[in-house]
Amino acid sequence: MAIGAGSAPPLAVAGSATAWLARLPAGLFAMPVGIVGLAGAWRRAAAFGWPVAAVVGDALAAFAVILFALLLVLYAAKALRHPRAIAGEFQHPVAGALMALLPLSLLLFVVHYGAPRAPGWLALTLVALVLQGIVAMRVVRTLATGELPQTAVTPALYLPPVTGGFVGGMALATLGYPGWAALLFGMGLASWGLLEVRVLNRLFEGPMPEQLRPTIGIEIAPPSVATLAAGVIWPTLSGEVLIVGLGIAAGPVVAVIARYPWWSRAPFGIGFWSFSFPVAALAGAVIEVDRRGGWPPVVAGIAIAIASLAIAWLAVRTLSLLVRRRLLPPAPAAPTMAAGHQPSTGNPQ
Repeated sequence: MAIGAGSAPPLAVAGSATAWLARLPAGLFAMPVGIVGLAGAWRRAAAFGWPVAAVVGDALAAFAVILFALLLVLYAAKALRHPRAIAGEFQHPVAGALMALLPLSLLLFVVHYGAPRAPGWLALTLVALVLQGIVAMRVVRTLATGELPQTAVTPALYLPPVTGGFVGGMALATLGYPGWAALLFGMGLASWGLLEVRVLNRLFEGPMPEQLRPTIGIEIAPPSVATLAAGVIWPTLSGEVLIVGLGIAAGPVVAVIARYPWWSRAPFGIGFWSFSFPVAALAGAVIEVDRRGGWPPVVAGIAIAIASLAIAWLAVRTLSLLVRRRLLPPAPAAPTMAAGHQPSTGNPQ
């Protein structure tokens, strides 16, 4: 799956008028994921008595719901009209992992809007967790059987088992199931540990292929989301405990910044939304530490300002691509599979 869309051809291509629909990637769901994550950070900031915080949080969350509904309708149309494209996307080593963004969106909406012991929210959570589990099993199977090409090892692999476990735990804690929430949190930690060795080893070997470089933003996600999730699942945790998570998160942040010279040269595309939820979660974690540790509110203000500016920049660049009809990526070839394995015949786009 092409991650950067900067070199994508216009949507009006020769052939079928619905060709753009077949190329609609699941990676677009990173937009509502990042926006609702930022909405959660603003809602937490309301605890400082900032009158605008709750209003901004509610507006961002409402916009995320509308955007998600639109993308869901389009993706459902793709599934109905181009089922082979969906199957190929699922089988693709990178695009398949990004399909976890759809259930991740649902889980974040549960965190934001859910009410304790509400049957409807619980049903939605279970559906999202099942979808997340299906995608996670696909990633684990590909890794465990040695089918994953070395060129396809990216931080995007964290999404289904790691981020899904942490956010799933947050959703269950919101609904009043702390025991099950802790179980999912533990599964997320275990998955993070198993994947960290493989992903970091690949990143230390040198730059990823240019089309995959925008996924580097997801490297920030595991410690940031884990810290935020711990604060939600165990609301009595002190700021001194949560600050350990921020210390761990500082490493990936520095590593991503250090690699700026090579990932910044990739053409801008929807893949750069990989930064949105991690920076929003990091801002939310800083706010939780700030509230519980007695830090000056200005620290939280700086964190949420940085996250808001980053996501606003992504939104402006994305609108520019949309206006120029260059939002969707082209249909790429799948990465070369490892020796002894046949490449997938499914076309992810």
